[in-house]
Amino acid sequence: MSERQKLSPSDWWATSIIEMKPGMIRYRGYAIEDLIGRVGFAEMVYLLTRGELPSKPAAKLLEAAMVAAVDHGPQAPSIAIARMAMTCGVGINNAMASATNVLGDVHGGAGEQCVELFNAVAARLPEGARDAATVDAEMITKAVTEEIEALAARGIKHVPGFGHRFHHLDPRAPRILALVDAAAAEGAVSGLFAAIGRTVEDVIAARRGGKRVPMNIDGATGVVFAELGFPPPLCRGLFVLSRSVGCLAHAWEESQSDYRNKGPIPRDQIWTYTGPGPRKVPE
Repeated sequence: MSERQKLSPSDWWATSIIEMKPGMIRYRGYAIEDLIGRVGFAEMVYLLTRGELPSKPAAKLLEAAMVAAVDHGPQAPSIAIARMAMTCGVGINNAMASATNVLGDVHGGAGEQCVELFNAVAARLPEGARDAATVDAEMITKAVTEEIEALAARGIKHVPGFGHRFHHLDPRAPRILALVDAAAAEGAVSGLFAAIGRTVEDVIAARRGGKRVPMNIDGATGVVFAELGFPPPLCRGLFVLSRSVGCLAHAWEESQSDYRNKGPIPRDQIWTYTGPGPRKVPE
C-alpha cells in the first residue's frame, strides 16, 4: 500500500491555510474575528496565498494593482461574456464563471507572462544584483536585450505587458509605477523590477527605430507582482480576482435589462458568410 493510500480521512485534505472546528476559524493561525475589521481584502489575499500578512506598503501596492484591472468595458471578451450569459437565464455565479473561464494566455495571461519575463531578466543579472541600488542601467539593458532576443529566437514577437490596442498610453500604468517608486524609496520593495520594466520599454523602442511601445496594465501590475515576489502562476489568479469584480458588476447590470438571449452583435445585423454559394444536395 502506498503512502497516499495510508492517509487517514483527516489527512486527505491536509492544509496549512485554514484551521476550522465548531466555534473556531483560523487562517494561517489568525482567528477570523481578529482579522475582520483589521485587515483589508488585499491583505487577506496575500495572507492566504503567501502564508503571512503583508507589510502596509506591500498591501497598498497589491490593492492598487487589483483595483487597476477590475474592468475594461464590454469590448473585453470576459466582460461581454458575463453580460451575454446573464441574458441566457443563468445565475450570476454562472455568468461570472463563464467570464473568468476565458481569461487565458491571450486575454488575461499577460501579467503572468510579464512576471516570467521580468524574473528571467533578473536571473541574467550578476549574483547579488537584486535591487535597484546594486545594479546599474547598463547591466539591466544587457540582460533585457538578451532576454528579448531569446524570446525572438523562440518566435515570440509580442513582448507581454507592452503596447495596448486602445490606449497609446495606458493611463493605469504611470500611476502604478509611481506607487512602486514611492514604495521603493521607503525601502518596502527593491525597485529592481520597476527598473527592468522601464528598460524593456527602452529596449523595445531602440529595436523599433525609436518608436515607443509603452507599458500597459499587465506590465505595470507585473512590476508590482514581481516586486512582491508572487510566483508567476499566482499572478494570473490575482488578475482573475480583480477582473471578477467587473464581471460581477456587468452581469448584475445586464440582469436589470429586458434583453433575452443577447448575442455578440445587434439583432438587426448579420455576420458575413464566407462559405459556398447556394447548391443542391446530390441525388
